[in-house]
Amino acid sequence: MKFVAFERAKQGTGASRRLRITGRTPGIVYGGSAEPQLIELDHNALWHALKKEAFHSTVLDMELGGTDHKVLLRDVQMHPFKQMILHIDFQRVDATTKLHMKVPLHYSGDENSPAVKTEGCIANHVVTEIEVLCLPSDLPEFIAVDLSGLKKGASLHLNDITLPKGVTAVTHGKNNPVLVSVVVIAAAAEAPAADAAAAAAPPAKGKPAAKPATKK
Repeated sequence: MKFVAFERAKQGTGASRRLRITGRTPGIVYGGSAEPQLIELDHNALWHALKKEAFHSTVLDMELGGTDHKVLLRDVQMHPFKQMILHIDFQRVDATTKLHMKVPLHYSGDENSPAVKTEGCIANHVVTEIEVLCLPSDLPEFIAVDLSGLKKGASLHLNDITLPKGVTAVTHGKNNPVLVSVVVIAAAAEAPAADAAAAAAPPAKGKPAAKPATKK
């Protein structure tokens, strides 16, 4: 994904405020062997770019001064109540250095799984993204996870999915975390119990027939 940035000459609170008034967003690019570079971006274009998942999870092509640079989005500062981006940070990417990134998980097929289709359960997506370690060239935009094999009483763990080639999950000490849990719907769990209780209950005694009224 490509975007355009411009060199920023002035820095400081006052300069950044004046920049935002003109419809630009101040930012910075750091990392690598080069010095940090002050930049500015068109606010509206940046606003729409931030709505795209790929802008957050892939290596980006930043055009700056007629030259393309490989960067990663590292931080975005938003106004507390206005629809305004206050500042944005990018990190330069070295093709030979592995990087840590959070990659979204795209789940599919749970509606066709035995757990959901016939066993009265729902699939609870516990984790929607995982942190990975890989070279920039191996960084996936997302990781697809097929849930069509889910069954009642079984959860999906990290070790149950296949990661793309060259990609390693970073779990920070958590041993095989749960990604998706299978939860029994309350109504489905109560129905068998209600049926069992009804079957075990003694039959209701019939009421005696009412005596016919006698004529005087």
